[in-house]
Amino acid sequence: MRKLLIVFLAICLSSVSSAWAMLSMELTQGVFGAVPIAIVPFAIQGQTPPQDVAAIISNDLQNSGRFKVWTKNQLTQFPASVSEVSFDYFKTVGVDNAVIGKIEQVDGYYTVKVELLDVAKGKNHAALPEIVLFEQKFNANPAELRALAHHISDQIYQTITGVRGVFSTRLAYVVVRQAARGAPHYFLEVSDQDGYNPRPLLNSSDPIMSPAWSPNGKQIAYVSFENKKSAIYIEEVASGQRNRVSGFPGINGAPAWSPDGKKLAVVLSKSGSPNIYILDLASHHLTQLTNDYYINTEPTWSPLNNSIAFTSNRSGSPQIYQINLQTRAVTRLTYDGKYNARASFTADGNHLIMLNQDGGLYNVGFLDLDAGVFRILTHFNADSESPSIAPNGTMALFGTLYQGKSVLGMVSVDGHIQIRLPALDGEVQDPAWSPFLS
Repeated sequence: MRKLLIVFLAICLSSVSSAWAMLSMELTQGVFGAVPIAIVPFAIQGQTPPQDVAAIISNDLQNSGRFKVWTKNQLTQFPASVSEVSFDYFKTVGVDNAVIGKIEQVDGYYTVKVELLDVAKGKNHAALPEIVLFEQKFNANPAELRALAHHISDQIYQTITGVRGVFSTRLAYVVVRQAARGAPHYFLEVSDQDGYNPRPLLNSSDPIMSPAWSPNGKQIAYVSFENKKSAIYIEEVASGQRNRVSGFPGINGAPAWSPDGKKLAVVLSKSGSPNIYILDLASHHLTQLTNDYYINTEPTWSPLNNSIAFTSNRSGSPQIYQINLQTRAVTRLTYDGKYNARASFTADGNHLIMLNQDGGLYNVGFLDLDAGVFRILTHFNADSESPSIAPNGTMALFGTLYQGKSVLGMVSVDGHIQIRLPALDGEVQDPAWSPFLS
C-alpha cells in the first residue's frame, strides 16, 4: 500500500493498486448502547417498486453504528399508519422508535409516505401528537428511490441524534484494474456513500491520484500522469467535461479547494523544491505561499478561509503546519509522534484529521486544536492512509489493507465506530468524501 512518506518525498510519483468494483459496506464495530429502532417494511399499493426503500433505510442506520435496527426478520407486526400501531408490542420488542410508511404507484411515479414515531411515549388507543417525530410525503420516479431512501435516512439520523446525516453524500476514489497480462488500468470513480452506484469518471492507462471535491460537490480536482507528466485537472461530475488547470514543469500535485470554490491550493516544484501555491481559477493567477527549500505539500484549507494547513519537513520529520493567509506567519500544529501528514479540517475549523505514525503503524489521528488534545482513532493490524473527513465531522474515510488487499475504511472521530468497504472483486484506495450535496 502506498505510504504517505513516499508522497512526502516524491509527492505525485507513488503507485496506486486497485480494481474497479462496487464497494460493500461492512460494520465491524458500533456504539455500545446504540439507539434501538424498528424499520417496518413499507406497505405497497400497486406495482412493487424497483428499490426496497425500507431495506435501504435499515442498512443506512445499521451501518452508521449509532443504531440497533429491528427489521422484518425480527418483527411480527407491520403497521403502515399510526392507527395500526400497537405501542405495547413495540415496547415489548424493546425499541424506542419506529419507522412506518406506505408506497403507492401513481402514473409511473411512486408516492412515499414515511413517519418516524417515538413509540416509547405511545399508548394504545390514545392519539398523542408528540409521538410523531416527523411525517412526510415524497414523489419520486423509479430511478430516484434509492436517493430518496438515503434522504429519509438523513432525516431520521438528524431527528434522533441532532447531527446531520451523510447518507446522501458520495465518495470519490482511485481504482486500478490489473489485467492478467499487460499494464494496469486506472479509474477515477465516484459512488454513493454506501458504495452503490459506482461510476468511473476517468479511465486511463496512466496513474491518477489525489481526488478532491469542490465545495458544491459538482467538480473533482485530481492529479493525472498522462504523457508521463503530472498535471492537475478539474472534471465536472455530471458531464465528465474536464480542463487542465496546472501543468508546470516538475511536480503538480495535491489540489485543495478554497471554501468558496474559487481557488485551488496546489503543490508545485517549478522553482525547485515543492512549495504551496494558490491558483485563482478565474484569472489563472498564481500566488506562492511557501518559498523555501523544505518539502511543503498536502495543503488543506481552513473552513474560515483565513489559513491553510500543510505538511512540511522543516522540523526534520513530516509534521503539520499552518500558514496565515494575511500575515504569511507559519506555526506548527502537531507534536504527537514522529510523523504527521495528510491533514484535513472538520467543518467547524477546530479539529484536524491526519495520518500519524510513532514507531509503529500509520494510523488516523484526531487533533482538537483548541484543547491541544490528540488521539489515535484506528488500531488495525495494517497501515492507514489518505484520511478524509465526512462533511458532518463525525467520521473519517481512509485507505488500509484487509486480507492482503487495499480497501477503504471508516472510523468515527470518537473511535467507537469502525466500518470496512472492500471492493467486491478488487482493490480501492485514495478516497475523498464529498460535501453535503443538497
